[in-house]
Amino acid sequence: MTLRDRLEWLLRMSLLVFVLGAAAFLSAVTAIRFAIHGRQVAMPSLVGKSASEAKEILNSKNLDMKIDDRVYSEMPENEVVRQSPPAGEEMKTGQDGHVVLSLGAQTIPVPALSSESVRQAEIQLIQDGLQLGEVSTCYLPGTLADNVAAQDPPAGDQAAAPRVDLLVSQGDRPEAYIMPTLLGLNEVDAGRILDQAGLHVAQINYGQAPQAEKGAVVQQSPAAGSRIEGDVAVSLVVAE
Repeated sequence: MTLRDRLEWLLRMSLLVFVLGAAAFLSAVTAIRFAIHGRQVAMPSLVGKSASEAKEILNSKNLDMKIDDRVYSEMPENEVVRQSPPAGEEMKTGQDGHVVLSLGAQTIPVPALSSESVRQAEIQLIQDGLQLGEVSTCYLPGTLADNVAAQDPPAGDQAAAPRVDLLVSQGDRPEAYIMPTLLGLNEVDAGRILDQAGLHVAQINYGQAPQAEKGAVVQQSPAAGSRIEGDVAVSLVVAE
């Protein structure tokens, strides 16, 4: 076999290997795409279906059902009011279809809870067949701490859900101070400055600090410049 024949043979073999490799690659890509597409299903329409029907429909498509919430509505009890994702959206098998179920029509007006304590408000809601929802707090000058300042839904409304959210007062905002700088001061002077600021020392530790004078403050907590409330206790480390 001449050198030319050998080169032609090598060229043909290289071309054959390339064609076979390209075919194998395209076949693998096609198989992967088919496998991915084969694991996807369209989310069915569940609104208006009973909980049991919705679960059966989802299971038939290898999907699971998760109940996110229950709300009052004009739909009969236990019918699907809302769903996520919407009907027609592609989902992977094994995923959850999220639904909100109906509690039926609401006939109980929301009670007035303003100025009640959180505990009294919760008892009133339970007596009326409702539930305590999210409780948020804030400082409200001129109000009593732990008393309801606002509610959602308002008193007298027909609730869209069995829960009533409350805004609860924490009373007047406590006085706040800026933490003074105590580093480098001796223990006595530091205590005097804190007394003048209406603060008090909760703990004093003593430690080695070769670069500081004996009795000088080398660490403080909270840090200088911090915004603190009057009941915050200050900790100091003093050089031995």
